This record gives sequence, C-alpha cells and structure tokens, in this order.
Amino acid sequence: GAGFYIAKEKGYFADYNIDVKFTQFANSDDMLPALAAGEVDIAGGISTASFFNAIAQGIDVKIIADKGHYFDGKSYFSFVIRNDLEDEIQSYKDFKGKRIAVSSRNAVDDYIFHRMLEYAGLTEEDVEFVLMSDFGNMLAAMGNGSIDAALQIEPLITQGEQQGLHKRFGDATDFAPEAQIAMVLGSPSFVNKETDVSLRFMAAYLKGVRDYNDAFVKGENKDEIITIMTKHTALKDPAIWKKVSVTGLDPDGKMFIEDIKKQYDMYEENDAIRGNLDFDKAIDTSLTEKAVEILGEYK
Repeated sequence: GAGFYIAKEKGYFADYNIDVKFTQFANSDDMLPALAAGEVDIAGGISTASFFNAIAQGIDVKIIADKGHYFDGKSYFSFVIRNDLEDEIQSYKDFKGKRIAVSSRNAVDDYIFHRMLEYAGLTEEDVEFVLMSDFGNMLAAMGNGSIDAALQIEPLITQGEQQGLHKRFGDATDFAPEAQIAMVLGSPSFVNKETDVSLRFMAAYLKGVRDYNDAFVKGENKDEIITIMTKHTALKDPAIWKKVSVTGLDPDGKMFIEDIKKQYDMYEENDAIRGNLDFDKAIDTSLTEKAVEILGEYK
C-alpha cells in the first residue's frame, strides 16, 4: 500500500478533497465480497486461482492498476539458497533434486516457481516442492537444513542474509521480468458511478507512487518516504529499508496485463479454475489512463 500511505501522509488525498480510511481484512475471502458490494471502494489483491474464481462466479470487482511488480534486477520476491550450497548451486539447473519451499499452490508464488523451472529446463518432478505458507518459517527451515532453497520475500531476504541463513540466488527478473504480482482493485460502483471521486483518488494515488519511485529509483527524498513506510508497515527499521529490494510500482499505474492472463492460464491448466473469466470486463485501465492525462506521464 505504499502509494496509498504516501498519498495520505503527503496530503495528496486532501488536496483532491478525498477522505481516506484504511481498513484491514484477514483474507481475500472477506475482502472481495465487501469490495463488490461497495462496502470498501479500493483494495489490493494478488493473483490466485481463488481470486479469479470469485470474479468468474459473479463477485464483481475491477482490476484497475499496478500494485506490485519487479524492479529490473532487484526483485523483492525471489529465490534464496542455503549458504552451504553456494558452491553446489551455480545455475537454476542445479536446483534439480533440491527441496524448494514455496508459500502457496495456484497463486502467483506457484506461477513464479514454475517460470523458474521452465527457464531452467526442469519440471516439478525434478525437484521436491515444499509447501510452506509462512515466509518466516522458511528462515527456520533454512537454518535447520530441512530445505535447500526458497521463494522468499523482502524484508526476510535481507534479514536472512544478515543472519547468515541464506543467500539471494540470481533474480526473479532472470525468468519472469514482467510478472504482475499485485493489483489495485476497485468496486464497480466506485469505478463506474462515482467517476469524479474515483478519478481524483487515482490521481492522488499515482502522485504517491511517483514519490515512491523518486525515492527508491532516483534517491530523492528517500529518508522522508522511508519514515512514512516505517509508520504504516511492519518493517520499522529505516536501516533495513535502505538495504531491501523494494516492490516495483509503476508511476503511471500500468500493469503487465498479458502476464495476468498467463497466470490465469496456468491455474486453468492445473484444473483450479471454476467458471469463465472475461478479462475485457474484469480489467479496466480507463481510470489510470485518465489520471495520467491529468498528471502527465512520469519522467
């Protein structure tokens, strides 16, 4: 939610006369119906088979903007290997026969895992898939040697390196440079009916995202943005913020739409999809496009 937090703290929502209230949901099963009903207007979501199934089966939400992708060569969600395997694992092909922890099945984690296998010329039969839903448990499993590699996330990638538990291996942009990890979702009533309010909201959000890019890509006002992030996220240590690979956020809100469709295709191949999803209806980029017309393209 970096763009949202920055836009609120910097007064961009207030500038556009938008009153924002943040609400936490335990899981997407609770969030999606509330979003579809207009009980909340905007939410963040990641690609999962259950997410697509909900939309296909009538939960009407719109996928409207980018909320997470990879910065080139600096992935915030990537593979790590045990320190003692550094000499043994020199390429992705060397994952053959190894125990690899992944946090979910038929979700974006699983998709990234399979993109890696494809890149390495391997199949799932060549490795031991270890389902481990808690990223923190992956650190402990690295420490006790019960896994060899993991698809890990920041800040645990950086913290695990500091603790000597694992080493970052390559980068997810090696094999999935245009992976769409997370998306901004909108309720149909907010996007389609409250068009003036939703446009002002999106303009403010993108201003926040642009400040984020100024900070983490260009190095401008980085301390200020890190202070905002420590206030609103679980990562409270500014020193770690300066070391982690951060989530990529497109300053114009653009998504890798073809990649979203590829993720859906994989879930469908796994027989995890129930119903038919009309992407032309589910994805609506008009709001971001209009907001960029107001703000101008990011430079």
